[in-house]
Amino acid sequence: MQEINDNMQEEMKKAAVLTEALPFIREFNGKKVVVKYGGSAMVDEELKVSVIRDVALLKLIGLKPIIVHGGGKEISKWVRLKGKEPEFINGLRVTDEETMEVAEMVLNKVNKDLVSMMEGHGVKAVGICGKDGSMMKTKKKMSAGQDIGFVGEVTEVDSNLLDVLLDNDYVPVIAPIGIGDNHQSYNINADDAACAIATAIKAEKLVFLTDIEGVFIDPTDKKTLISEMDLPQAKSYIENGVVGGGMLPKLNNCIEAIENGVARVHILDGRLQHCLLLELFTTKGIGTAILKEPIFK
Repeated sequence: MQEINDNMQEEMKKAAVLTEALPFIREFNGKKVVVKYGGSAMVDEELKVSVIRDVALLKLIGLKPIIVHGGGKEISKWVRLKGKEPEFINGLRVTDEETMEVAEMVLNKVNKDLVSMMEGHGVKAVGICGKDGSMMKTKKKMSAGQDIGFVGEVTEVDSNLLDVLLDNDYVPVIAPIGIGDNHQSYNINADDAACAIATAIKAEKLVFLTDIEGVFIDPTDKKTLISEMDLPQAKSYIENGVVGGGMLPKLNNCIEAIENGVARVHILDGRLQHCLLLELFTTKGIGTAILKEPIFK
C-alpha cells in the first residue's frame, strides 16, 4: 500500500508540473521561438537528444520553433584532419577558402542529422542554410580592421522562405552560412545569425543555449546570477564593465534583438537537461532573461 501511495505522489507531481505549464502554453501558442543551438549540447549525445526532443515538444504543443545551429567544435576537428590548425582573431574563425569548404561540409552534415532527429519525434523539419532563397545576405566582416577571410556579417534577412515553412507546419533548421553579392559563401557566427533571423520574423522569444548558467555580476559567485534584466540594466552592465569576455557580444546581440522587435531573450545553460522547458513553462525559470519592458520593483 505504501508503494502505491508513493507512486501516486510521483504522478501527482507530474500533474502539478503540467498544470503549472498550462498558462504559459496558452500564452505562447502560435508564437515564434528562435533557438540558437550550440556548445556542449551539440557534442554530448544525451544532451543533443534531450534538446531536440524538447524543441519537438514545443512544436507539438503549438509553438513555432526555429533552430539556428553552430558547429564550431566539429569544424575545428575537420580542419585539423586537413592538416591545419584552426585560427581565431577576436573570437572569430579565420576562414580561408579551404576552411570555408570544410565549414559548409560539416554544417550541412550537422544540419541533416538534426533534421533526422526531429523527424524521429514525429515533427516535420527542413534543413536549410542562409544561401537557400538568398535568405541571409551577407557582406565581408572584418575583425578589428583585420581580414579574416570568408566570414560574413548579415546585411539582410528575407523571411519569405521561413514564413512558407512555418505556415506549412515545418520546423526550419538553419545552418549559419550566408551568401554575398558575388554568390560567395560566408561563414556567419551562429549567435549573429540567430539574432538576425529572430529580428526579421519578430520572434516572441530568442533563446541562446550556452555553456554557462546565465549572466553573473561576479562570475566567481554563483549567487550573483541575474535572473532578469531590462534594456537599461543590460546596457548599464556593459557600460560599467560588469559584463565582459565572451558574454559581451552575446549580450549585445540580445540588446539588438530586443531593440528590433524581439519580445524577450533568454540565455540558458544548455548543459542542463530540459533547460528550455524549465525556462519557458515554469514560474521560477532558470538562466537570464532580457526583457523589453522596464522592470519595476
